[in-house]
Amino acid sequence: MAVMMLALLPWVAVAAPTGREARVEERLERAEQRQRLRQVLELSDVLDLDNAQALKLEETLQRFDERRRPLRKQVREAARILHRASRGDSEALAQVDAAALGAFEARERIAALDKELYLALAKTLPQEKRARLALALARSEGRQKMKREPGKDSLGRGGYDSGMH
Repeated sequence: MAVMMLALLPWVAVAAPTGREARVEERLERAEQRQRLRQVLELSDVLDLDNAQALKLEETLQRFDERRRPLRKQVREAARILHRASRGDSEALAQVDAAALGAFEARERIAALDKELYLALAKTLPQEKRARLALALARSEGRQKMKREPGKDSLGRGGYDSGMH
């Protein structure tokens, strides 16, 4: 048993996130939760939802966030590779096309999820509220893009502005 544990230790060490990576993941998760809360409050106000409806809305948004999370991670990782390649990193240069295409694919899938989210939220709403929903979702996405400072990557560091979330 002890031999097996020693044999698996390098794999566990590789699989476990480093302290910095864990902090970044934690920070991203908290930011996602804050964004979802803002979105619930905004949509609840725009759509005149009661508390029960707002809770159901939050559950729906959380389900979609869980599906978006790996796609956003894929975009961030691609942005890091492209940023390193833009600075001449030879290892990253070999991955440019795969990273760029992977980012485009992930962004397409995020856009499809956004459409699916709209349809899920709109299915029981009258047309006027559907219009308000669509406008609110578009404004929310626009604000997220505006918050990203030009010249910064997806973690707020100087360099490649992925704009690909």
